[in-house]
Amino acid sequence: MRKFALVTGASGDIGFATALELVHCGYTVYAHYNENELAIDQLIASCPTGTIHKLHANLEEPAGFLKIIAGIDQLDAIVLASGTSVYGLVSEIPRHEVERFVYHQINAFYQLVQLLLPKLIAKKSGNIVAITSVWGEVGASCEVLYSMVKGGQNAFVKALSKEVAPSGIRVNAVAPGAISTKMLAGFTPEELEQLVDEIPLKRLGMPAEVAKAVSFLLSDQASYISGQIFKLNGGWFRNS
Repeated sequence: MRKFALVTGASGDIGFATALELVHCGYTVYAHYNENELAIDQLIASCPTGTIHKLHANLEEPAGFLKIIAGIDQLDAIVLASGTSVYGLVSEIPRHEVERFVYHQINAFYQLVQLLLPKLIAKKSGNIVAITSVWGEVGASCEVLYSMVKGGQNAFVKALSKEVAPSGIRVNAVAPGAISTKMLAGFTPEELEQLVDEIPLKRLGMPAEVAKAVSFLLSDQASYISGQIFKLNGGWFRNS
């Protein structure tokens, strides 16, 4: 039986790789994007035998998540991969930027799941996977806002997993470390070299590796895994 998965932020590097992986695993994918429709078109073109539905919504807008809800019929899995980071000292981030970011990463994140949960509960099965971050566990200087919301998402995962377990729904997170995505585009070669030197495996992770972790958590092979923050960081911050 074909399964259906929503991937938010499917136009981003990790979301794109995850949507691609899930199509290859036999899912029909609802691929959400905001500005980069071209990436979704490329995703569709790369999966000629798969089924991908485009969903456009700006999750930074009030009730933008309702546009996603309206486009979804059947659902078995939710992968929350939208968003990027905000760099700067706490004293430097404008209030409107804080409000925009928190709305996207906390309010819309929560309400989207809240409104989609009945589809999973009705089936007495389903999966939710959030893409969080190593910084949600250990924190990062100059990324305090990002660390805060990712920590909130981790807490959401742990709490919701307990609440919906009786309905046969599993909830987990993948917390990547340094992944080779556009989020690292602002780093100089010297900064990247220093970063890689801190990682025991001596390399950056790849979006496809995050996608593989997601597909594992959605699979029957992970049928007894719930409420976990799955660390994918090459041994970086392994004691967190």
